[in-house]
Formats: sequence, C-alpha cells, structure tokens
Amino acid sequence: MTTARLSDIAAQAGVSEATVSRVLNGKANVSATTRQTVLAALDVLGYERPTRLRRRSAGLIGLVTPELSNPIFPALAQVIEQVLSRHGFTPVLCTQTPGGSTEDELVEMLVDRGVAGIVFVSGLHADSTADHDRYTRLAGRGVPFVLINGYSERIDAPFISPDDRAAMWMAVQHLAGLGHERIGLAVGQRRYVPVLRKIEGFTAAVREVLGLGAQEAGELVHHTLFSVEGGHAAAGALLDKGCTAIVCGSDMMALGAIRAVRQRGLAVPQDVSVVGFDDSPLIAFTEPPLTTVRQPVEAMATAAVDALLEEVGGNAAQRGEFMFRPELVMRGSTGARAR
Repeated sequence: MTTARLSDIAAQAGVSEATVSRVLNGKANVSATTRQTVLAALDVLGYERPTRLRRRSAGLIGLVTPELSNPIFPALAQVIEQVLSRHGFTPVLCTQTPGGSTEDELVEMLVDRGVAGIVFVSGLHADSTADHDRYTRLAGRGVPFVLINGYSERIDAPFISPDDRAAMWMAVQHLAGLGHERIGLAVGQRRYVPVLRKIEGFTAAVREVLGLGAQEAGELVHHTLFSVEGGHAAAGALLDKGCTAIVCGSDMMALGAIRAVRQRGLAVPQDVSVVGFDDSPLIAFTEPPLTTVRQPVEAMATAAVDALLEEVGGNAAQRGEFMFRPELVMRGSTGARAR
C-alpha cells in the first residue's frame, strides 16, 4: 500500500493540501461536495480510504456468472460490481466452473449469507431444457433477482438481453454487402435461448438477403462449443460447405475460426471473412483486428443493477425483458469476397 502524498491528492482533487488533511482526519468545516471530490481523488490514485471514511456496506449482492475464461463475463462482472459499489453494496462474485459448484449450490451459499439480491449472468435461466421452478422457489424465499442473457416467460423477474436476432441481421447484411453469398454460422448448443435467437435472426437474414431456401439456410448453421476449439471445428465444417464468410456466436469462437482458416493456407479477410460476437476486451488488438457485434455491456449491466436495487428497495421493478440493441463494429477481419 503506497503512502498517500497530500500534494498528489490535492493536485488530483484541485484543492489545497490543508483541505485534504481536514478530510482525511475527519474534521468538520468541509463541504460534502469537497469531501466527495477528495475521496474520489484517493480512489483514482489507487490509495485506500482511511477506515473511518469507508462507506458502510448497504448489504451483499450475489453475482453468479459462468467461467471467467471468456472475457465477456469478467467485462460484465466488472461493470456490475462498479455500479453496485457506487450504490454502497458489496458484490460477492460466484463463478460456475465445470465440475465445481452448481448454480443451486452457489445460490444456497449466497442466501445463507443473507444477500439482499442476486444477479444471474447466462445461468440456467438461459437453458430452455432446465427446470425453471428453482427461480420461483427463490422468489418465494423473498430474495429479489435479475437475469442477464436468456429469457423464460415462466420466470417472473426483470430480464436484460442483447437483441441476438438483430445482431445476426447486422452481420449478414454487412457480409452480403461485401459480396459474400455463402455465409455460415458457428454457434453453441441449440438448447440455449441466445443461440435459438441467433439462429432465427441468421436464417431469416440469409433467406431474405441472399434468397436461400429454409433447408439451405439451416445447413449453414453449425453447432459447437462456445470456445476457441469449438470455433475452429465449426469453421472447418463450414469451409467444407463452401462458405467464404463465417459469423460466430462469440469472439472466442471467431479466434478459433481464424486459426482454422489459416491452417488451410487461406487468409483472413482476403479468402474468408470472420465476424465475432461480444466485442470483449482486447479483441480489437487481434491480428487482424476482429469485426464483431458489440454487446452493450455498460448499458445492460447498469440496467440490471438498477432493476435489482428497485426490488431490493421494496419497489417492484418492471417484469419481463429489456432488450438492448447491439452494434456492428467493423475492423479488419471482413473484406470483399475474392472473385
């Protein structure tokens, strides 16, 4: 822990060193605004606040997320944690890992610790084959919750989702505009709601934009794992079907697809164009930089926390689904179809 230098804090806050000293020593005769400015300067410079100046926690909020190896999940978790902290709540991050704690075990642990509410990211609510009664039981125990990425009309809660169908339309229209006529989709297992929606958007787009029949559109969808390896395998199958462009259900899959293209001695985007989904951190720095559909992480995470804190405060938040529009970010992994 670095010792706080009064001069650094004063410069950052735009106040005198004497004022900083008064705030740090908890003295009166400092306005609330000035006090906040000085404390914010401490935070920005990475200094810990003196114990007596730390805000008392307004309570614990559970955050249940899948594995953190896919950068979109830490990105969401980070914004959710920041927004919760601004409201004085302490986030408790629980990660589901294969062979580790199940969602039900994590929820049990959080409820035992008296959390004020829970945010679920891409949990069992997104799995159309899962038993969704677990959420009804959780509501019956008086624990408010909000669900991100996945929807079920059987669950009475606020849902926050990106518009997966619109995302696929954007990707297909972009690629068709570059002259691609055989566009494939590499995506995860069909039982997940976001996957079903991506398939709906993709098949509707290739039928309307490229004039394909229903069966031909369906044959351009390849189900795999949401991972680099999954994207690699799916791209191989789609290249065998003559695809010159591949849309992927995640950025990690897109990185695998690019690897598969290169293994065949082909180049991205000169021979094959690749589009990702998420725009997770660092994805702009791949080679080539990845064209992708950006999930509006900041807006979604903020809306999720706002809805949850309404419930925690005893005001029923609006139920049903809040859909957020993604945006296509064009970079170097897509280009005109080679003639």
